[in-house]
Amino acid sequence: MWRDPGVPADTFYETRPECTDVPITRFKIKAGKTLSSRKWHAAFTQEGYLDIGKTLSRIYRGGVHPSIRGEVWEFLLGCYDPKSTFEERDQIRQRRSMQYATWKEECRQLFPLVGSGRFITSPVISEDGQPIQDPLIMPETNPAKGLVVNSLDAANNLEKVTDKRVVQWMLTLHQIGLDVVRTDRTLVFYEKQENLSKLWDILAVYAWIDKDVGYGQGMSDLCSPMIILLDDEADAFWCFERLMRRLRGNFRCTNGSVGVEVQLSNLASITQVIDPKLHKHLEHLGGGDYLFAFRMLMVLFRREFSFCDSLYLWEMMWALEYDPDLFLMYEEPHSASEKAEGTRGKAKSIRQCGKFERQNMKNGANTAGAPLPISVFLVASVLKEKKAKLLHEARGLDDVVKILNDITGSLDARKACTGAMKLHKKYLRKIEVEDR
Repeated sequence: MWRDPGVPADTFYETRPECTDVPITRFKIKAGKTLSSRKWHAAFTQEGYLDIGKTLSRIYRGGVHPSIRGEVWEFLLGCYDPKSTFEERDQIRQRRSMQYATWKEECRQLFPLVGSGRFITSPVISEDGQPIQDPLIMPETNPAKGLVVNSLDAANNLEKVTDKRVVQWMLTLHQIGLDVVRTDRTLVFYEKQENLSKLWDILAVYAWIDKDVGYGQGMSDLCSPMIILLDDEADAFWCFERLMRRLRGNFRCTNGSVGVEVQLSNLASITQVIDPKLHKHLEHLGGGDYLFAFRMLMVLFRREFSFCDSLYLWEMMWALEYDPDLFLMYEEPHSASEKAEGTRGKAKSIRQCGKFERQNMKNGANTAGAPLPISVFLVASVLKEKKAKLLHEARGLDDVVKILNDITGSLDARKACTGAMKLHKKYLRKIEVEDR
């Protein structure tokens, strides 16, 4: 029987010709499997209500067509309620656009380069709030052909800053710039100066409004796809902000610990339950803290997959985890309470939930605290796939890291998700037996 081989999606995310070692995507656009523009728009009623349940299984089976990826992600990440109308979403978009513009203006008043189309890659302020104006420490390579300005230019009109929050924010701006010029540098998209500055602006604004977390390395990898998929900067910001609501705990730092350590601890617990032999071996090698999986969880496998495949992986994960109450949980308090008033007494429709979320609901996992994210089970499925190598070839932590680094570009996103779902089911079953 003839099967449609599908169309490679790489053409939608063009790579610079000189970058020859970029992993080739495995994701192919397949008719009848990939969520197409026609199928997506057919899922809306005339008023704009979306039957999200219709689309979730298709996304899991074949991903989203790149031409509609941005607008689909806005729903998957909880930017919009599927039970809203076109008119209601337009009003929300306008309100959020104004809110973003207000925050951006606040940042511009504090540091004029925000929104200017330029950004910095070297410090402009010392930890005690003094502007840095010593030209001996200013020289900066210019990786963006004139876009990056050095600290001396940026600091000329700065005065001493006494507000600790402003000092902390300004200290992060050059780090954001350094990360921006390193992020997805193989893509033609980032040859354009305005795209680099847009990424810097969004991250600078986010660092200002998130008082507890601010900015952390890795956020640029999470934000970059939003810039590429959504033309409007405010839309891209809100999509990133919704993603950070899921992941910001990973970036929260306290004295001597990083938030992602909670996820690593969960990974250790899962592996111990579903594969005691592998867990014992990793513990014996000194890897019981699972720090070797730090990067996978921190930036959601951006380093292990090609750019296109990582997007495919993300949308499959979000479709599997989808909870129809996302918008209520994320929306502004007054809007959420009004919406909740209208839905009070109505049980959550299991048909509108993703498959992973449905498993949690059936097992009551969502009643005993927040359920574990699918990303942890994805890492567990990768470890399971490499179990033989890890058991027979790893004689130390360096070997573990090498074995896991070798998977870059060779993982299949669909298989990884399928493996994660199987492990999730097995884990819930074993936990249920232990609890009896």
